[in-house]
Amino acid sequence: MRSRVPAAGLVLGVICALIIGCSADPPPAAPPPPPPMNPAPGASGAGDPYYPMDGNGGYDAVEYQVGITYDPAKGRLDGDTTVIAKATQDLNRYNLDLRGLTVQSVEVEGKPAKFAREGEFELVVTPAEPIRNGTTFRTKVLYGGDPSATPKAGGSENGWQKSKDGGAFIVGEPHSASFWYPVNETPRDKAMFTLTARVPDGWTVISNGREIQKTSANGWSTTSWQERTPVAAYLTTVAIDKFTVDRMSLPDGTPLVNAYAPGAEDRRDAGRRLPEIIGFLTSKFGPYPMDAAGGIYLDEDIHFSLETQTRPTYAKWAELITVVHETAHQWFGDSVTLNSWSDICLNECLASYAQWLWQESRDNENLDDRYRAALEIMRGSPDFWTPKLVGMGAGQEFHGVYDKGILAIHALRRKIGEGAFARLLKEWPAAYRNANASWADFEAFTIKLSEQDLRPFFDAWFHGTVIPPDAELLPGTLRG
Repeated sequence: MRSRVPAAGLVLGVICALIIGCSADPPPAAPPPPPPMNPAPGASGAGDPYYPMDGNGGYDAVEYQVGITYDPAKGRLDGDTTVIAKATQDLNRYNLDLRGLTVQSVEVEGKPAKFAREGEFELVVTPAEPIRNGTTFRTKVLYGGDPSATPKAGGSENGWQKSKDGGAFIVGEPHSASFWYPVNETPRDKAMFTLTARVPDGWTVISNGREIQKTSANGWSTTSWQERTPVAAYLTTVAIDKFTVDRMSLPDGTPLVNAYAPGAEDRRDAGRRLPEIIGFLTSKFGPYPMDAAGGIYLDEDIHFSLETQTRPTYAKWAELITVVHETAHQWFGDSVTLNSWSDICLNECLASYAQWLWQESRDNENLDDRYRAALEIMRGSPDFWTPKLVGMGAGQEFHGVYDKGILAIHALRRKIGEGAFARLLKEWPAAYRNANASWADFEAFTIKLSEQDLRPFFDAWFHGTVIPPDAELLPGTLRG
């Protein structure tokens, strides 16, 4: 049915439109065109002066969706990894870090991209179309090979290793992630992490965060782990073995997964004490900053354990006090992550002092007496005092932070007083939770909190290469 408008109404409508603009609103103005792009290559390094080619510029990683298939019998890894990132400039080219493994193809936003290898570990990606600043984009890389064959530097860079019973594990600092997936390998660019790993039935996959899915079909098992708390690349991990797995929960419901490789089952008693350890450290450092917990206990004689996020990896020799140390790193190193490798004392000095705090509480140890006893032994040893705790130089990061560093933190405790020190241990990780920090940030934070001039103290202990003067060596109750 069609209605008709009376003539008088039509006339009034025309007059109304002419006089007071009763017509419909004009269409909205078209949005202004985006500014012209000025694409350029992202930097091939993140700028850490100790490792200038580590990491890359031009984007911030948001999440790594790592997919691997690994057959222990063959030692071959096949990877299908997607890197989700946000451009921080107009990009016509950018780099990822990947060591050794052969790249078959690269796609950016679903379109084939050109790629090339440069230097030891640069994977240079040229997308089909430039990427605008501020855009979130996906890079998918297919790759494969024997990761254990990739050259490694030694020291704390273990790379991908085969375990004695045929499994595999990855731990390393400062480099580990780039041995098994493409990554922006700098602690300055933390991101979420998801691993989906496919292995033959009978093998177990352990990684960071929470286990979200496990399936089995045609003789293969697929397990997915997800870490939603941003993680530095060197703190991601995977371990493949015939593990004995213990599952429990913290009092607040946080899932706890401990995995013991064959031969490491005798450390289950230490693993079962993790809720007690986390409870103690929470009383000192504030709320546990992760949403999962546990440990990976290897029967391997590597010379270090590592604070891989939510699930530290332990060498064969690791004892209960090592569990305390690596768990303390979940606050100092994992949640609050160093900005540059010269800032390593933020990780190691504070986590090492957690051992003393545990022994003070559990063993009733007098830490002033322990400090004086250590000082008596080391006072005449120039080699003990030579390593700088800050700005120590590339390759020297782990010299001094475990022994001189403990004494320095105890001296700081006595310098600023018990109340200020207790506040520092809680307020520092709260202020920088899930972020990066420098040692200069820590010094400024401590000076402000304590309301003291601590420059001579920090200069003597953390920047110096000789025994501190008595005023800084024996502050507070240490003078007694």
